[in-house]
Amino acid sequence: MALPPDFLDELRARTPLPGLIGRRTRLLRSGRNWKACCPFHSEKSPSFHVYDDHYHCFGCGAHGDAITFVMQTEGASFLEAVERLAAEAGLEVPKPSAREAERERERRDLHGVLAAAAEASARRLFAPEGAEARAYLRRRGVSEESIARFGLGWSGDGRGGLVAELARQGIAPEQMEQAGLLRRREDGSLAEAFFNRVMFPIRDRRGRVIGFGGRTLGDAQPKYVNSPETPLFAKRRSLYGLDLAREAAFRGARVVVVEGYLDVIALDQAGRGGTPAFAPVAPLGTALTEEQLEEIWRLSPEPVLCFDGDVAGARAAARAAELALPRLAPERSLRLAALPAGEDPDTLVAKGGAAAFAEHLAKARPLHEALYDLLAEGRSLARPEDRAALRRSLEQAAARIADRALSAEYRRALLDRFFRETRPGAVRRAAPRPPPPPIRPEAARNDRARCLLALAMAHPWLLAQGGDEVLAGLDLPDGPAADLRSALLAWLGQADRLDSAALADHLHALGRADLLGWAQRFAGLPAAARPGADAQPAEAVDAWWHFAGLLRGEATLLADLEAARERWLATGRAEDGERFQRLARLREALRRGEGESA
Repeated sequence: MALPPDFLDELRARTPLPGLIGRRTRLLRSGRNWKACCPFHSEKSPSFHVYDDHYHCFGCGAHGDAITFVMQTEGASFLEAVERLAAEAGLEVPKPSAREAERERERRDLHGVLAAAAEASARRLFAPEGAEARAYLRRRGVSEESIARFGLGWSGDGRGGLVAELARQGIAPEQMEQAGLLRRREDGSLAEAFFNRVMFPIRDRRGRVIGFGGRTLGDAQPKYVNSPETPLFAKRRSLYGLDLAREAAFRGARVVVVEGYLDVIALDQAGRGGTPAFAPVAPLGTALTEEQLEEIWRLSPEPVLCFDGDVAGARAAARAAELALPRLAPERSLRLAALPAGEDPDTLVAKGGAAAFAEHLAKARPLHEALYDLLAEGRSLARPEDRAALRRSLEQAAARIADRALSAEYRRALLDRFFRETRPGAVRRAAPRPPPPPIRPEAARNDRARCLLALAMAHPWLLAQGGDEVLAGLDLPDGPAADLRSALLAWLGQADRLDSAALADHLHALGRADLLGWAQRFAGLPAAARPGADAQPAEAVDAWWHFAGLLRGEATLLADLEAARERWLATGRAEDGERFQRLARLREALRRGEGESA
């Protein structure tokens, strides 16, 4: 049963975590928070920390809120935990209407139907009937690992095999129709919606199958078909590869919007190994929609939209720019990359691997530059009337941006270029694209420092978990990074509450709002560091230690680890043991390769 978010927020606010957790384990005051030996694993020194709204164990990784704690300690379901805490807090759990309960049951049932269908199609792919589909995927360079990772399958011939297989699992034809697996003919009979097609399961953010795309191997048209609209699947709100891209984006991969299923698979496959290089997604065979764009911005504040370098690609880029303009903000924009004519990500990767695609990705243009080219393309500027028409188009485009400050900046950038290219004697031609600048170690270090500091601003409680000690000991680049570190540590010593709003107020009061903008507008921020991100504590902790490890380096880390071990052996104090354990985990992360790229 889905419960209203306001009710859950009120329940958490009325359930003090120290009181709840203190019934299970003895809590010790640690500054403004509490610590204890973890109730979920055996330990001699406390590594379990309790804050106002969550807990986290640095030993076993257990984390959560009041509801999670009851579920983990008592084996209760989510609803059972909510009902127990609500009774203690004097709250009444909202009861769903009959219709809401029915809708929830239907959605749950449909997820099961689609999961069963995905498993059936995956089995068919490796049966004799799937031989042609397997050969096709091999020709397209899809590895067996990718087949399993994306759940690819074979539909069968559409003569009732799927119906029979799902019926044996107790799934009725009516449920298959509701899930979009069957379609009703004009005479009222039911037929399979997919036949003689390679099956691409379409999944939501949580990895649950919500629909399918199917590609024919013959001459049937259309070449690709998608599931019909269902209670779970809406084409305009769905993206192929979203669940895997979400994970890759969190680990620092560049979010790339491409056109097709196989483009997504090729980029995911090429970028795997260690830290992923790309986080690709694709709309489902149609132009990008407003809902899809909002979903993409949840992954990254500045994704790259990749288009073919032909007329159709230019039209698609223009539609995307038109869609994005009213929704731009200082913290979210786009880059546009045009591929060589006749090439797509799939073919580029097949010819030159990940490096070939990364080379073109590095040439992606900021939206304001691409917008000017799109509006000026094909125009003659010989007459005053022609130049006036282009200027009016540029001003109108900037005016479509709802954020007034950003609209003014776009107008200035577009008109500055207009005046440069239309001044007397100027020859208007496409400016040569400079090669991408080489990656400089100092620039990479500055970016890593910015990510670490943005995480501290988004989750200031990290500083109270020993993060202040780590931050103070890092050799950060001079300039904004060092200045922001000093401001953060000074604020920590006097803060009444550790939250992002209070920290932002402090920086504004110091007259250093520029530091806030410097960190939070960085396009490469991990998901957990973005302003307003709904990140779990474990995601923030993992990202924090990831960037801390990158900035320390293994040589320094080994020296610190040995010194921490000797100090712990000499003193036996819990806090010295915690420091040693944190550094040991950092070293292991670096050795596993988690620290190889920013």
